[in-house]
Amino acid sequence: APWCLRMSLTPTRGCLLDLPWEDILLPHILCHLPLQQLLSLQRVSKSFQSLIQLYLANMRCFDSSQIRPAIPRDAFVNLLKENKVLQQLALQNCSDWLTDCELLPVIEQNHHLHQIQLKGCAQLSRHALVSISLSCPNLRQLSLAHCDWVDSLSLRSLADHCKALEAVDLTACRQLKDEAICYLVQKCSRLKSLSLAVNANVGDVAVEETAKCCPELEHLDLTGCLRVKNDSIRVLAEYCPKLRSLKVKHCHNVAESSLSVLRSRGVELDVEPPLQRALVLLQDVVGFAPFINLQI
Repeated sequence: APWCLRMSLTPTRGCLLDLPWEDILLPHILCHLPLQQLLSLQRVSKSFQSLIQLYLANMRCFDSSQIRPAIPRDAFVNLLKENKVLQQLALQNCSDWLTDCELLPVIEQNHHLHQIQLKGCAQLSRHALVSISLSCPNLRQLSLAHCDWVDSLSLRSLADHCKALEAVDLTACRQLKDEAICYLVQKCSRLKSLSLAVNANVGDVAVEETAKCCPELEHLDLTGCLRVKNDSIRVLAEYCPKLRSLKVKHCHNVAESSLSVLRSRGVELDVEPPLQRALVLLQDVVGFAPFINLQI
């Protein structure tokens, strides 16, 4: 930002604003500056304000975490009111200000969005997800972690209209049950990453349907899904040859007997083999790893 100011205020060296805005400044200079600095540049002059407004209208990616302190509600609305070309929208943990009133206009005028992050946005409603499903047919990645407002009807709308989804995070979406997850995976068979973590209502039925409908699945998070058992893990091993990682920590009904097949294939698991766990526990207790004669 200081370099920009020096150029603009030093006539003998030329003015930054004399460069072609849409051909040079927007795609090759401003895109490398943090959003916070760009917003600060608006206060330099009316010309800079016009330049930044043009940049915001053509911005492809918006991440609220780049603005410190937290972005005010009115500022968010003003920043994106003219933008119709967004491809990525990240608004994680904006629960203190983000509601349907602010989000829906942005979603409804940006039909090219392929990545949306709404983790922890607790003040939204099911209407937000319905709006996403109707407005974003090219959606590939969606995070709704810790969004208790997500229900089966809104998830069905998403499944019906966003069939190109590849990654969905439904961590702690506690209203969802097996039936809703089954409908999602039946419609969105391209899924490569799915998180159902921290959901006591998800069980074997959802996991087995996911395995059978999503052969491209690479990452599955079942952390804390207490109803998941060995049978569904065996089905997962059978139907998902591309699986690379599986999280089953705190799934007390999942044992090594079902995990061993995945482990032998090199799938990354978040639980260690029983012997390794025993050694770690012993080390914690006595302060060293004892030698064990496995032939005894």
